[in-house]
Amino acid sequence: MGADKGKKQKVGGAEEENNGTEQIDGELVLSIEKLQELQDELEKINEEASEKVLEVEQKYNEIRKPVYDKRNDVIQSIPDFWLTAFMSHPALSELLTEEDQKIFKYLCKLEVEDCKDVKSGYSITFLFNPNPYFEDAKLTKTYTFLEEGTTKVTSTAIIWKEGMGIPNGVAEEKKGNKRSHAEESFFTWFNDSKHSGDLDEIQDEVAEIIKDDLWPNPLTYFNNEADEEEFEMDDDEVRRFP
Repeated sequence: MGADKGKKQKVGGAEEENNGTEQIDGELVLSIEKLQELQDELEKINEEASEKVLEVEQKYNEIRKPVYDKRNDVIQSIPDFWLTAFMSHPALSELLTEEDQKIFKYLCKLEVEDCKDVKSGYSITFLFNPNPYFEDAKLTKTYTFLEEGTTKVTSTAIIWKEGMGIPNGVAEEKKGNKRSHAEESFFTWFNDSKHSGDLDEIQDEVAEIIKDDLWPNPLTYFNNEADEEEFEMDDDEVRRFP
């Protein structure tokens, strides 16, 4: 009898311990659920904040536009402005071959514009004076951000004048004389391409540098005041387009 009583007491203690564990587990679940509710609330606030930031950015882009236009008018009166700015930029200067630099002497205007709004994408446009290299006065590359999170990239197909094409960085023969480059031409950047999630990193980065660094204040690079260390790159990342 005594032994049975002792056994009952032991079982009873185990039951109390189990009840305590279930209570702790229940409180933990409630705490995690409450935490998730708060995180969901924060996420909603962050989404609203992002929308507001985009609205403000869009508003000020519209305010900046006429100032950018006036700036372009002044730049056109400065010889070789964009060539100098590109060649003074630590990263962008790596993109221009000697032949490209000759072509850039005809570059009179650079424009970066949003598509419909900040969220839908942007375009980068190079405008050239009449030149002996190609028929186009305007070369544009557009990045369109699609709803499914992918990016569509479209470019102007360059119409080269006879003997002046530079496919893959190599000039065509002209009057029996070969002019060739071992390096890729900057103008291969305008090769028409439509990418999804595997958007080429190098081309992507070039667009971002032009849009976010060169375009806002090209005078910094024209005056050669940029910090080169900010754009240092590994040797195996030297900018040549595939």
